[in-house]
Amino acid sequence: MESYDYDYHENYTYEENNFTISEEAVFQHRPTCLKEILCVSLLGINVLIFLLGFCGNALVIWISGCKMKRTVNTTWYLSLAISDFVFCAFLPFSITNMVMEEWIFGRFMCKFTSSVMFLNMFSSIFLLVIISVDRCVSVIFPVWAQNQRTVKKASVVVVLAWLLAIGLSIPSTIFREVRSHLGTTICYNNYTLHQHMHKIVAMSRFLVGFVVPFVIIIICYSIIIIKLRTNRMTKSTKPFKVMTALVAAFFFCWLPYHVFVLLELKHQNYDHNILTLGLKIGTTVAAANSFLNPVLYVFMGNDFKQKFKSSMLSKMENAMGEEGRTLSRYLSRSSSMDGRASTHI
Repeated sequence: MESYDYDYHENYTYEENNFTISEEAVFQHRPTCLKEILCVSLLGINVLIFLLGFCGNALVIWISGCKMKRTVNTTWYLSLAISDFVFCAFLPFSITNMVMEEWIFGRFMCKFTSSVMFLNMFSSIFLLVIISVDRCVSVIFPVWAQNQRTVKKASVVVVLAWLLAIGLSIPSTIFREVRSHLGTTICYNNYTLHQHMHKIVAMSRFLVGFVVPFVIIIICYSIIIIKLRTNRMTKSTKPFKVMTALVAAFFFCWLPYHVFVLLELKHQNYDHNILTLGLKIGTTVAAANSFLNPVLYVFMGNDFKQKFKSSMLSKMENAMGEEGRTLSRYLSRSSSMDGRASTHI
């Protein structure tokens, strides 16, 4: 998936006066992907991610947006599904690029498809942070949360998260370029005019899109666990089961990508083929996160036996709805306890 974020560092320098005929006539590009086992494997995985992610997220959007009552929880998960759906919708451009080993969609789509990937990354992690903070606040301040958690406010927060994600995706539209060389057109990152910009962009994506959000999430979950154990108000882990799975999936899917992007900053110290292979695999694994989310909605909702007895619609409703129901029961019990406590003061 080089069309997304693989950086071409080779410096192509030659004297144009030495050529008497065009380079396109001398160099004929012949794709070799379909002859390589690894490339064919990655291609098949990406096709599978597209099919499962596109259909799965479309189903989640339909159910959470049209079939379920709009709540704060469904607002969070609907936004996640939209982010993943948009990303999967643009995967065919990358798949085509993998097969042809050439970018044929022009300069605009080169910039746009790359920005969509990072829009998905930032919006997903920001939404996971928002959900974690929402859970934490609901446990620490149950009465306040019960009165203040509204769909309208949740929608405003989601819009702000999307705007921030769009802003952080802008570097992809600035530095992605298209060039033709040796008969091949490539979509690549051009940092040649900005000496330190490659490092700044890579580090900012790693910190803002990975490290800082996970620190916040870990803090929120630690507070939640301590609070619940202290109060002994519930022994059930259902309110956090789906959320924990989503966070874990995001972490393991995006970690390889960030590792190889950071290694690429010191590309002269590592084997070029290893970096190229690592970025291809890392980008594919990152893309897999977009189809894992709707799968987790389904299979984390009920016990194993109940999943086979209920319909697909019921599974997703239970997965996205049970957190709200359990949290509401917790808030109600907390509210009543706080009320009884206040009468003794």
